[in-house]
Amino acid sequence: MQLRPYQLEIARAVIDSIQSARGLTFSVEIARQGGKNELSAHIELLLLTMFMARGGTAVKCSPTFKPQTVISMLRLKQRLDDFHFGGIWTTEMGYIIRLGAARQVFLSAEESSSVVGHTADILLEIDESQDVSKDKYTKEFRPMASSTNATTVHYGTTWDDSTLLEEIKQTNLELEKADGIRRHFRFDWQEVARHNPGYRDFVESERARLGEDHPLFRSQYALLPIRSGGGFLSHSQLAILQGTHSRQRQRRDTSIYVAGIDIAGEAEVAEELELTARGRDATVITIAELEPRAEGPLVRVVEHYCWVGRKHPELFAQMVELLRNTWNCSRIVVDATGMGEPVASFLGGALGHRILPFKFTQSSKSALGFNLLAAVNSGRLKLYAQDGSADHRELMFELERARSVCRPNQTINFFVDPAEGHDDYLISLALCVEAASTALPKKAVGR
Repeated sequence: MQLRPYQLEIARAVIDSIQSARGLTFSVEIARQGGKNELSAHIELLLLTMFMARGGTAVKCSPTFKPQTVISMLRLKQRLDDFHFGGIWTTEMGYIIRLGAARQVFLSAEESSSVVGHTADILLEIDESQDVSKDKYTKEFRPMASSTNATTVHYGTTWDDSTLLEEIKQTNLELEKADGIRRHFRFDWQEVARHNPGYRDFVESERARLGEDHPLFRSQYALLPIRSGGGFLSHSQLAILQGTHSRQRQRRDTSIYVAGIDIAGEAEVAEELELTARGRDATVITIAELEPRAEGPLVRVVEHYCWVGRKHPELFAQMVELLRNTWNCSRIVVDATGMGEPVASFLGGALGHRILPFKFTQSSKSALGFNLLAAVNSGRLKLYAQDGSADHRELMFELERARSVCRPNQTINFFVDPAEGHDDYLISLALCVEAASTALPKKAVGR
């Protein structure tokens, strides 16, 4: 079996625990695309071969059946064929692969899945352990290994300190101190790159695109935990955001402009309120000028518009005038959630394909936050220079007070605590970055 040295080290430890009936629990962190799933398939193949006459069952669970469990099954089938077991192995009930008397069972760890009754007397594997519920594992999967004290392996990448993988990892590190037996294996992207130059090139380009402090780079490649509940942007990131260009009041004919619009809930009675009255939701438009670059456009924020306590029909004509005639925006991403949906629909009717409605869900907002962080970290997003305006003060207020919370399945939420104010400028800025990502035509890049 052609495994890299770090994969071979893990495989030997797992097989030794099985053959010696030690019943150890291992935690394995390998950088994304570093060969974790390939390692798992090779271990499964070897165990099916070892136990094909004697018999026994190994169980592997993944956070979802589709696509994760299905992909794991396909990978094992391919490896069985590679080692000339084609026509010998069989499948049972759509989720079991059998070789002789040995079986490899694939299960979903989704909350709704029914898995009680299965036994893992050879090996229990938990794939993407950071995304598996602690309760699900403790109540339904861990007991599968109890009758024979079977070896257990948790695979994954780090996220925050609340995940199942992190809990197993910390327990293993404490046990290692007591008896010297290695139970935790960690190989970040630099270790993987030692054996794969192409991988090094890819990850270095991701580091340039996302920035070293981006949650996805930190967790998936550097294998460093995320600090949940802290500030969304650090002081250094806020410093990177600061631009030197002046605020603009109208477009330059040769430039490309985009906009992001956060829609406020309507007030029953329109009132003249100061922008600093943070008890009221605001409709905010952020306008940005794009400078095309090979690595992605430079996004210069050049103007803001804000309305507090205004009914949406009163704003339609003004918004269309600004977006079409004043700035001629080529792409406008509009909050189309709740009260924003009819506004986005109206703007779409007036401005056509330029409008891109954005529905806020947990996953879509997480992606929006990740994209905003990538633009900040790479220096592709710049704010207009401090001009003493209420817009600039409110924008900086929200950026400085924005918080982030890590969720399961490697998603985040970002917001300003309602006790401190609103996040209208923050969300409008994120939507503007989203608009910039689709405003310019894609160019093929070759060698």
